[in-house]
Amino acid sequence: MSLIPFRTKRATGMEPGSLATLADFRNEMNRLFEGFFSRPLQMPGWFETAEPGQWLPSIDMSETDKQIHVRAELPGIEPKDVDVSVSEDRLVIAGEKKCEKEESGEGWTHRESHYGSFSRAIPLPEAVDPAKVTARYDKGVLTVELTKSPTSTSRKVPVLAGSTER
Repeated sequence: MSLIPFRTKRATGMEPGSLATLADFRNEMNRLFEGFFSRPLQMPGWFETAEPGQWLPSIDMSETDKQIHVRAELPGIEPKDVDVSVSEDRLVIAGEKKCEKEESGEGWTHRESHYGSFSRAIPLPEAVDPAKVTARYDKGVLTVELTKSPTSTSRKVPVLAGSTER
């Protein structure tokens, strides 16, 4: 009589070709794919990604024969806290987010504060004329229009508050 219970490899699921091994493989593959699709893909070096806890605004960019249009979503940021500059090959949008929220009721108060700076450097597909760059901020959306040029220099662009309608 043996004091150790007799088990086969099949009973533990460790035999090659057993269903438990296939289930473990499927679970591992699911974990890998979930991780792959839940974080951004590796982008070229010029593309900026946020560190955990950091915020970067969403950017949309379009181009016509004569202009480049950039639209950035900057909710909760005042126009005076946004800095736009243009260099030879890139547009830089930087700023600081300051948000304080307070709620209170009978016997309780809830207060949250969010602070942080951000900076997005957007590579330009062609040279632009810094003298013809405009930036407008309206209802949390920054719209920058850049006119293409065969030569370029650097310039700081003032951000105007108000509608982008003309």
